[in-house]
Amino acid sequence: MFLNNAAVFKRKFYLKGEDMKRKIIFFGIAAVLLMAIVLFAGCKKQDGTGRPTIKVEIYDRGTDGGKTNPTNNKWTDWIKQKVLEDENIEVIFEPIPRGEETQALINLMAAGTPPDVCMTYGNDNITNWAELGGIFDLSPYIDTTLKDLKEFLGPDPALPGRDFIRRNMNAQTGQVWSMPGRRMNVARLNMFIRKDWLDKLGLPVPKTTQEFYDTLVAFKEKNPGGVDKVVPFTTTTDARWTAGSLLESFLQPDISVRDRWVNTVVDRYFLLPGYKEGVRFLNKMWNAGLIDTDFPLYREEESMKNLIKSGVVGAFGHNWDQIFRESERLLTDLQRNVPDAMWIAVDCMTSSDGITHKISYDPAGVNYFIPNSSKNPEAAMRYLNWLAKYENYHFIQTGPEGIVHTMVDGVPKLNPSAGEGWIQNSSQNLDYTPMMNGLFLETEEESIKAIAAGYPWPPEMVMEAYNVAMTNARPGPVIATSSPLTVAGPLNQTLVDKSNTFVVQSIVAPSANFDREWEKGIADWLASGAEAVRQERAEKFVEP
Repeated sequence: MFLNNAAVFKRKFYLKGEDMKRKIIFFGIAAVLLMAIVLFAGCKKQDGTGRPTIKVEIYDRGTDGGKTNPTNNKWTDWIKQKVLEDENIEVIFEPIPRGEETQALINLMAAGTPPDVCMTYGNDNITNWAELGGIFDLSPYIDTTLKDLKEFLGPDPALPGRDFIRRNMNAQTGQVWSMPGRRMNVARLNMFIRKDWLDKLGLPVPKTTQEFYDTLVAFKEKNPGGVDKVVPFTTTTDARWTAGSLLESFLQPDISVRDRWVNTVVDRYFLLPGYKEGVRFLNKMWNAGLIDTDFPLYREEESMKNLIKSGVVGAFGHNWDQIFRESERLLTDLQRNVPDAMWIAVDCMTSSDGITHKISYDPAGVNYFIPNSSKNPEAAMRYLNWLAKYENYHFIQTGPEGIVHTMVDGVPKLNPSAGEGWIQNSSQNLDYTPMMNGLFLETEEESIKAIAAGYPWPPEMVMEAYNVAMTNARPGPVIATSSPLTVAGPLNQTLVDKSNTFVVQSIVAPSANFDREWEKGIADWLASGAEAVRQERAEKFVEP
């Protein structure tokens, strides 16, 4: 027997918008709990066939670079047919724009119309929705309906004695509102530089932050690409990410676990000792004419990507493998425009102790959950459990041999831009397998070898970038709090938007005004909720 707590509950959400950023929208609905007892095999019929139908969130990454409709392609056809055969479940994919996924999901949850299976990197929002009664409790089904998923995820490497599937468990109640995807590869960020420009100028690969700066100066003054308007370095309004490897290198290396965890607010390190000096360094670069003058307009990444592909950019930061991703085509399209061009990852962002410290990912990636508005939570869980079976996720990641992959040295080498409609819109089709991020084979050794084989570029190039990203890298601390963190959820989007604004303003300020702009921005950010988030984290911190 199966209990479906489909609740009509009182919701409090923050909606995006200039006139609404500080307003809380209350959806006051009579607090009535509807308890329905349903047999596992007898979920609500929605299509007249006697089988349940579920909607599954899928990221829409656009169609640039040959990407296909994420809801209707060879992969979705295979998934739908196989799930129908194996589980007798109809699957409908519901697209959500990748760059707007947080706000889009907030709006869908507020309207009571989210898909049956949702995913987001915003765990604070999940906690908020759970507190308001909007998330289905998965804990009673982990050892039964979700047993294959539990086995696949295995033990939690950061919390000894806990299953990874229970990473987000409420320590007080034992309830599990969401489950984390497992990152098979925890490499995070890299800084990339034009190797062909270095060679033309006879310059070595920079090994320190100062050498990186001097190299950008040389790019500006000597224009090795012979372009109309050389751009030594480009970024976006989300500079904490697209310049992250530089900014984070300024963090003091000896920050305690407590201080690092307490003062990390909505995944921003602004309050950690040293971060301000990283922004000051970007301000120095800006005032020296080394940063793209249009970057304050780049709220989305398309303009930055197009600039990189055109051949005028000398350096940029992003995901560790960004240049190799066929879905982005940064290196592919650059070489079409400039045949001898080449990007390489550089390990040159030195911290105060001379070491190139970096932050890697925690093994927990995207979080996926089932809203309480779902009419078929049992079918949604069966779908997630189906994905965790090797024969299913392996095909979704590697596709048919000879078309999407070929076997090289015992591991599949992927062709993400495969013909016949099999192009992968995301690396290893991670959007269709939320419980994992990265290629996962039967052994760890095979999985590591497959990292390099997962791109249409020489494996040694990929492994060099991977090794740069992982050198001196460590993840942030994971703390099992005694009760859920609830303050950040409704404040998340406001704090993200405000942070992007004041960081950009600090970067483009005249050098003499930098401290004033930074302190003004930080003060407003703290007053807008960051201090409340920090205080809650301080109160709930538990020594690991």
